[in-house]
Amino acid sequence: MPWLIGMGGTYGETMRSMSPRDQKRSEPLMAAPDRDRFIPIRKADILDALIDHGRIASGAERDQFRRLCRILTAIYHYEYYDLLERLRHAYFYFDPDLDGHPVCAQATLGQTYAELVQSLLAVLRDANFVELSYEEVERARRESAVVPVATATLLDDFREVRFFRRGRHHERVRTRRWFGFAEPESEAQVYNAVVLFAAMKPQGEIASKVERSRLAKRHLRPGSVLIKYFRGVARADLHALYPNARVVMTTFDKLFLAVPAIAGGIPILLKLSTTVTVLFVVIGFYLGVSAAVGDSEMKAALAALSGLVALGGFIARQWVKYQRQSLRHQMQINENIYYRNINNNAGVFDYLVGAAEDQGCKEAFLAYYFLSTADRPTGKTALGDRIEDWLKETFAVEIDFAVDHALAKLDRLGLISRDGTGLSVPPPEKTLLRLDDIWANFFPLRTPAAAASPPPLATELG
Repeated sequence: MPWLIGMGGTYGETMRSMSPRDQKRSEPLMAAPDRDRFIPIRKADILDALIDHGRIASGAERDQFRRLCRILTAIYHYEYYDLLERLRHAYFYFDPDLDGHPVCAQATLGQTYAELVQSLLAVLRDANFVELSYEEVERARRESAVVPVATATLLDDFREVRFFRRGRHHERVRTRRWFGFAEPESEAQVYNAVVLFAAMKPQGEIASKVERSRLAKRHLRPGSVLIKYFRGVARADLHALYPNARVVMTTFDKLFLAVPAIAGGIPILLKLSTTVTVLFVVIGFYLGVSAAVGDSEMKAALAALSGLVALGGFIARQWVKYQRQSLRHQMQINENIYYRNINNNAGVFDYLVGAAEDQGCKEAFLAYYFLSTADRPTGKTALGDRIEDWLKETFAVEIDFAVDHALAKLDRLGLISRDGTGLSVPPPEKTLLRLDDIWANFFPLRTPAAAASPPPLATELG
């Protein structure tokens, strides 16, 4: 039963504890770039800035561009609603918040789990989340935690665990140490958003009654999938996010409790060592084993009995100190997680799908604008550089623009034309006609001609 104990990150140990099949399945969604792809600017602010950029001269053209972006938003909203429904459907059998325990065939359950993972990865990718790599979390494992509490996690409880993050920055933090007398300041890397995907092992793979009892105490249903969304989590504190993480004593805590216990317990044991034999003699007399007991022996027996009571009280007092210290550490963990936990399980889907839709719209707006206002067909690399430079100049934001995602979204709608390596888009008036036709085919009239021709828009999200 591999336990993970430490003050830092845990994903590295999780990967080592999984089988080769699980390691392959848990490869990162994408490599973490030096710059994030997340666009931390409001959609309305980007749209206003593009219109004010100066490339759209007349008021009529500006109105056309606004209408174009509004229809794009409506189309993407419709598509992402379909993805949201697929996520909810696939998550039904794994939702730990359901009152009952839905049952289905094992083959169906495996297929549904694969659909859940695939759909979740798609929406995380579109929302510009990045899966934490093995190397990144290995660095976190070696860092000092912002919350100075050691935790232990039993990895055998999980079928699969994955971490995703979006956005990151550095903060100067103070950590209370030595009972608050010292508060050293250090720099910590903080993830703006973290999504934890933790799949518990199915019931059939849990043979131990002790393990089942332990999971029941923590209200963790075998076979369920826990999805948690956090904000502002320090990289070194990822270990505290595990659903079954429990507090363990650090070396300092053990010394803090053990040294007084030894110092106080030794005198009591020395006194007992000289009188405890007399106590057994007196007990033997009352049981009919010994013939007689003198007054001195009776006094020594009473002294020994008092010593045993004192020893019991001392042990109880040390146990209370241990429990109080554990509770104090647990409160630190709970406070750190409680105020950073934004949503859980099925409730996370609405946020992630909304975030993916928002990011997709901003990427499409930017790509279409800079292609439509270019003097000649533009290459993919040049387009990405122009957008990144404009965002840096306009909003003082440096990102790694997801040009492939943006072009795929426009290309799926039939808006990209290629001339060798050059890319272009139709003018706004033709684009509006194309988008209007796509929107109309989402809800076609049930005529024979309409029923015979399928909608031109693919339903697969890119």
